[in-house]
Amino acid sequence: MSTDSRPLARPTVQVDNDRVIVTEWRFPPGSHTGWHRHERDYVVVPMADGEMTIVAPDGTRSLAQLKTGRSYARKAGVQHDVRNESTAEIVFLEIELKA
Repeated sequence: MSTDSRPLARPTVQVDNDRVIVTEWRFPPGSHTGWHRHERDYVVVPMADGEMTIVAPDGTRSLAQLKTGRSYARKAGVQHDVRNESTAEIVFLEIELKA
């Protein structure tokens, strides 16, 4: 059980069918996803400009710049905690591809 006191980002599933899962993620300032592993290939579609902090399992931190409408894709297996350490809300759609 995590002792992390930061609030969790808010996911809202918009579509879940036999081909895809589309989830809107909202990250208020200071929130995070918690540690997770992506079980499917996925595409992220930013709905607003922003900067996320990505923390890898070994503690390595990197910054991800989000630009409205500029999508990116990742393969299944990615493990991380995604954090909003900025002062503005971050919003994006995550589209998971089902086999």
